[in-house]
Formats: sequence, structure tokens, C-alpha cells
Amino acid sequence: MFEEFHNDPGGAAGERAIGAPGKVWLIGAGPGDPELLALKAVRALGQADVVLLDELVNREILVHSPRARVIEVGKRGGCRSTSQAYIVRLMLRLARAGKTVARLKGGDPFVFGRGGEELLALREAGIRHEVISGITSGIAVPAALGIPVTHRDHSHGVSFVTGHSCEGGGVNWEALARSGTTIVIYMGVANIASIASRLIAAGLTAETPACAIQHGTLPSQKQVLVNLGALAQAMRDAALASPAIVIIGDVVSLTAVGLRPLALRRAA
Repeated sequence: MFEEFHNDPGGAAGERAIGAPGKVWLIGAGPGDPELLALKAVRALGQADVVLLDELVNREILVHSPRARVIEVGKRGGCRSTSQAYIVRLMLRLARAGKTVARLKGGDPFVFGRGGEELLALREAGIRHEVISGITSGIAVPAALGIPVTHRDHSHGVSFVTGHSCEGGGVNWEALARSGTTIVIYMGVANIASIASRLIAAGLTAETPACAIQHGTLPSQKQVLVNLGALAQAMRDAALASPAIVIIGDVVSLTAVGLRPLALRRAA
């Protein structure tokens, strides 16, 4: 019904089609480094009246929205957060009031960012909207350590999964262990011990290279590079916390730390 104006940058025809003056940009801010922001996102932020700001967005990016009202609508696992229902209601209300809204999210809005839910709400409400992709942290953060998530000599693919709810369904860890792909886990810090145990029980060896990276692409970045059997303990020892990305697979062995070959720490 609304396909005629989806991803239309604007114009009289689109406005006539829906009868609403406002617009929402669903923007990915990238993994952290503000210089990884897309040029199209910079242009959209400069046009915004309001920025609905995700918790994980680097605040330096707001320099591109000098005239916008900034509303914090942060969401972070394990913390008090703005409800998704409230965010959607606010986004729709602002657009219906004629505002140009930048919904600014960390990473990419369509990769574990609930951008898909917001897109459907905008379509159902008949609000003009456009999606601007960001570099997802599952690719950019490993790359910051020189880890390619795919390499034809080491992996025939990559699987992006959430580790937020390890117990009780969602991710088939056993199938992932047999898949032969690099496994990239978002939001997996709290459940990493259980995840590692399930992957090993399903067939991955405890010697499988693994890496966890906190605050990837930022000056505060820190990481542990170990084998899967040692991963949970190494993360505890390093006090590694969210936001962090976990990478499991042979591609991890391709990294260089200090421009020397990686010596993986082995499980005790």
C-alpha cells in the first residue's frame, strides 16, 4: 500500500500520497567511530528537526545535527530503558506534527536494532520514511583487529546471532556448531559461558579460536583473544562488559596484535 513512497527522499507526490507533512529517517550510526558514518546519514542529520537517540550512538555524531532537538530514548540490556512501544508512539507523534525525525541507532538499524519493527509501524501509519544503513558492529569491530568474518580458506560464510537469551530458545547453537561458518554474537556477554559450553558440546573443539571485543573501533577498545574453552574466564579476568562483540571461528587466528602473529591462550 505504501511502497510508492518508501525510501522516497521527499517531494510533493509522496506528500500527496499520504497526506502527512513529516518524515522519519531510520539511520544507522555505525559501530562507534564517528568517521564511519555514511555521508547520506550526515546529510539527513543536518535536515532533522528532532533526533531520537539510541544509547550506543557516539555523541560526537550530534555535531551533524546542530539545529535538532535531541531526545534520549536509550535501550541497553540489563539496564532501565525506554520501552520500544513508547519510542514508536513518540516517533509517530513527531512525524504527524510535521517534524523531520532522525531515529539514530548504533550499528545498522536492521541488524538487531529493532529497525524492522519501526519500519512496519511507519508503513502502517502512512508516514514518509527512509532507511540509511550503518556499518554493523559484527563486521566493523572484527575488522578493527584485522579479522575478516569470511575468508575462503577458513570459512564459507558468517552467522550473525544474538546471545541475549541463551536459555529457552531462539538460537540453535547446535546447528551453528555444525554450520562451518564464522559465528558473530551480539549481546552475548552475560551468557557467554553457557554459549561456549553448548557450542563445544555440539562439536566445536575447545581449541577453536575466539575473540571478544568491547567498545570496538573506539579509543577505549579492549579485547581478549583466546580459544573457545577459555573464552568465558578470559572475559571475566579482563572485566569485559557490554557493548561487546564475540567472534568464534578459524578467521580469528588471522588477526595481528602489535603486528605479530597471535598466540592464542589455551583452556586450562
